[in-house]
Amino acid sequence: MARRSTPTPPPEDFEERILDIDVVDEMQGSFLEYAYSVIYARALPDARDGLKPVQRRILYQMHDMGLRPDRGHVKCARVVGEVMGKLHPHGDSAIYDALVRMAQPFSMRLPLVDGHGNFGSLGNDDPPAAMRYTECRSSPVAGLMVSGIDEDTVDFSPNYDGSEQEPVALPAAYPNLLVNGSSGIAVGMATNMPPHNLGEVVAAARHLIRYPNADLAALMRFIPGPDLPTGGRIVGLDGVRDAYETGRGTFRIRATVAVEKVTARRMGLVVTELPFTVGPEKVVGKIKDLVNAKRLQGIADVKDLTDREHGLRLVIEVKNGFVPEAVLAQLYKLTPMEETFGINNVALVDGQPLTMGLRELLEVYVDHRFEVVRRRSEYRRGRRRDRLHLVEGLLVALVDIDEVIRLIRSSENASEAKDALMARFELSETQTQYILDTPLRRLTRFDRIELESERDRLTAEIEELTRILESDAELRKLVSAELAEVAKKFGTPRRTQLAEAEGAAVEVLPLEVSDDPCRVLLSSTGLLARTPDEQPVFDENARRVKHDVVVSAVPSTTRGEIGVVTSEGRLLRLNVVDLPMLPHSAASPNLSGGAQVAEFLTLHPEERVICLTTLDESSPGLAIGTEQGVVKRVVPDYPANKDELEVITLRDGDVIVGAAELRTGEEDLVFITDDAQLLRYPASQVRPQGRPAAGMAGVKLTDGAKVISFTAVDPASEAAVFTVAGGSGTLDDSLATAKLTPFDQYPRKGRATGGVRCQRFLKGEERLTFAWAGTMPGRAATSTGAPVDLPEPDPRRDGSGTPIGRPVAVVAGPV
Repeated sequence: MARRSTPTPPPEDFEERILDIDVVDEMQGSFLEYAYSVIYARALPDARDGLKPVQRRILYQMHDMGLRPDRGHVKCARVVGEVMGKLHPHGDSAIYDALVRMAQPFSMRLPLVDGHGNFGSLGNDDPPAAMRYTECRSSPVAGLMVSGIDEDTVDFSPNYDGSEQEPVALPAAYPNLLVNGSSGIAVGMATNMPPHNLGEVVAAARHLIRYPNADLAALMRFIPGPDLPTGGRIVGLDGVRDAYETGRGTFRIRATVAVEKVTARRMGLVVTELPFTVGPEKVVGKIKDLVNAKRLQGIADVKDLTDREHGLRLVIEVKNGFVPEAVLAQLYKLTPMEETFGINNVALVDGQPLTMGLRELLEVYVDHRFEVVRRRSEYRRGRRRDRLHLVEGLLVALVDIDEVIRLIRSSENASEAKDALMARFELSETQTQYILDTPLRRLTRFDRIELESERDRLTAEIEELTRILESDAELRKLVSAELAEVAKKFGTPRRTQLAEAEGAAVEVLPLEVSDDPCRVLLSSTGLLARTPDEQPVFDENARRVKHDVVVSAVPSTTRGEIGVVTSEGRLLRLNVVDLPMLPHSAASPNLSGGAQVAEFLTLHPEERVICLTTLDESSPGLAIGTEQGVVKRVVPDYPANKDELEVITLRDGDVIVGAAELRTGEEDLVFITDDAQLLRYPASQVRPQGRPAAGMAGVKLTDGAKVISFTAVDPASEAAVFTVAGGSGTLDDSLATAKLTPFDQYPRKGRATGGVRCQRFLKGEERLTFAWAGTMPGRAATSTGAPVDLPEPDPRRDGSGTPIGRPVAVVAGPV
């Protein structure tokens, strides 16, 4: 049986002291201390860098660990352990939750962590994997947050036990608080800030730098509203204006929904974007509950077709006899497809929580950047002055190196040598020590030239930094330029549409053009336009009008991009939203309402547009034919960061005469030469090549002959060949002869052969002046776009032509 220990008696000089404290005062003081700790050290972001302490510690520790975007990923558990052990005295789950959120592209407009593995899903329907499985490293924009932190740009403070130093705020090269937003619940207060578009926020910040007294209306011209990572549409902007003015306000977010035919017999609602923080499983579950409770009518089925390749896609089938728009109105009212977001712009300024409007948030950030750039410039100037001091001392020694060596050799020790050099050359102690530490092999004439060059460079840099530090205008100019560079490199198009009010007549702001499907058309006279995707682009029975010959058409979206192929082998990017829209009621496209190519692209002299092409890398690619008989199939590999690309390396004097985007890869390629030879062979005989390649032999030319037409024809379609023969410039156009022949009259031959004759010349005819092969029915026009009637088909493959009354400059089939 264990014996009970005897308590140790207190010492004789022990004096018992008991403090009587009112429990109300104790609870009040302790609660206030706890509340301040939560507000300052956990829940609220700093208005300067937009980060909570745990987020700041994660980014700083990842920077300290060297987890840059060009390095490999490491286990998240390693990062969490380093942060928890050195900087953040809280549980690992809180740290990992913050790290996960910074890696989710649907939570942050610009993710600060590059995650590898399962980091959860929208709405947290699929929770993230444990930190022992996931990996991470800093994202490129996270480097902007810590850029310059080693140059005394921000203050540091001791960590929780005083063993480490951590930054009070990060340098933050972009306004992170507005761009990524923030949310947190403290004691007695909370913050809830939506994300914004980087380009818009930077534009507003630069405007405020240039005009410090700018009012809210001027800033809202640059930031019309939030830009959420998940897209959607904000309905009603009055609450946004209130929040930008007072720091508090509400707005509604609606899902992006399209009415489509989802089955052979049913229409449906296709949801491609959901409100911020709302996941598809939450919406599907709510819809099923409402249908079972008979509170929602007209829903036949709900399918979640979301995947990694195509993104979010919810298909809601509507029963026959119900109006899809009416069903959609019910969904907005009863389900999370429309949510309310309450803005509460609470952030820490000098350690104090404040509720701020848009202008105040930008002012705090801009002042922070001024301080960061000023301290960085002072640090760099100090380092360069220190180095210049050493270089000047070394140059003094090099002028009389023999005397320096004599003094060193005649000294008893290093201290005596130092004193002798300082006395003889009037050097400082730092300069003298540097000279003594410098190896003799550096004291050559070549190194003297290098030192003089370094001295001049350091002097110029010091002068530049001094100019920045002494001029407020130069400092503002530098901060503005750095912000512009960040926006140029990391800016992305707006995702969220803004609408003033709800209802059928919603007024969408011009900034947010709906990204609807469309087709881009190019006429024979070089006019460009876009038209709704469902609008017909060829009506055989429509009355012919000027500019109605469409030589190229590609599908796209209103906010998409297409490629323009030119005769010099260039592919130029073109924003579809810039093109004029043709009237929706037109039975057949008349591009007289279009605009000339020159209004959108800069072409070289004598360069002309050959065709339009999509930039879809899944297509079979382009087929190109040149005047010297070269053929090429281009691999559709178009880097997104280049506005101009070369799709073929042309020989000297060669130009592209035709190009077409292959639809299936089973088309026939057709060359027609000016000596009336036609060569037809499958496109499969031409292997695809990369963009820099020069192509391969396409057709064998006789002496003096050249290619005048190159097209791609679907052999299964009803196609024809149209040729026009003329003299050597003396024959009148009205006397030229033309021939229209069925395409199946021309046999397939092998690539790089001579082909077969396609028209027999009459007396006085020497060359083909025009040729075309394509799908019928075809339309012809003059060089000014005036319509021309084609002759009746002639079944003779190599027969002669019949006179035509008007010169033909272009022929095109259905597109």
